[in-house]
Amino acid sequence: EHAVARGLAFRDQGAVILDVGGESTRPGAAPVSINEELNRVIPVVQGLADAGATVSIDTRHAQVMTAAVEAGAKIINDVTALTGDPNSLDAAAMSGASIILMHMRGEPGTMQDDPVYKDAALEVRNYLSDRVGVCEATGIPRNQIAVDPGIGFGKTVAHNLDILGRLDLYKDMAVPVVLGVSRKSFIGHVSNGELPKERVAGSIAAALAGVAQGVHIVRVHDVAETRQALAVHAAIENAIR
Repeated sequence: EHAVARGLAFRDQGAVILDVGGESTRPGAAPVSINEELNRVIPVVQGLADAGATVSIDTRHAQVMTAAVEAGAKIINDVTALTGDPNSLDAAAMSGASIILMHMRGEPGTMQDDPVYKDAALEVRNYLSDRVGVCEATGIPRNQIAVDPGIGFGKTVAHNLDILGRLDLYKDMAVPVVLGVSRKSFIGHVSNGELPKERVAGSIAAALAGVAQGVHIVRVHDVAETRQALAVHAAIENAIR
């Protein structure tokens, strides 16, 4: 009940999609069982969907994807880009849901153990382009797919900044770009070491930098503050034009 109420409060503040997850994928996080994940998310997904909300299910497990869509979720948001479960690609295709494919190197428990790229921004973009192609070949229409470069998922601060500074690489992919920068650790690293809840201003700055480069969806914790920033940003952009 508390989770549903919180989600609806986010909607009232201006959230268009409510993203529900039952397994933390932050750096160093341990996995949870499928049954535990289902117990955590399905009542929340159903409660929010019954209230008319557009719900995204944040999971890397095919069984959870299927159950969540049956409970009313319209979007599957997978941090493994449908590679973490051998059945997830087929489950996603059969669900009819829209799909968010995120880039992550390794597993949450180990992904920050010395990640290495030759060209982080380009490698991540090419990986996601390949995953879009795989999804299309499996029967998921391109107009139901979005991509997320996965800031903080198997990337150093330098990698994250490289990706954030070159989001124009995605302009020719013809799919929406999702950006999740809210409260990420790189904000504290480039600022004054703030704790997660003290990173609102940095989160908004990063989100606006993404929107300025064509990002379509921002995944946030601080909905009202981000909505206000986006409104002002859009008003100024319109005035400049």
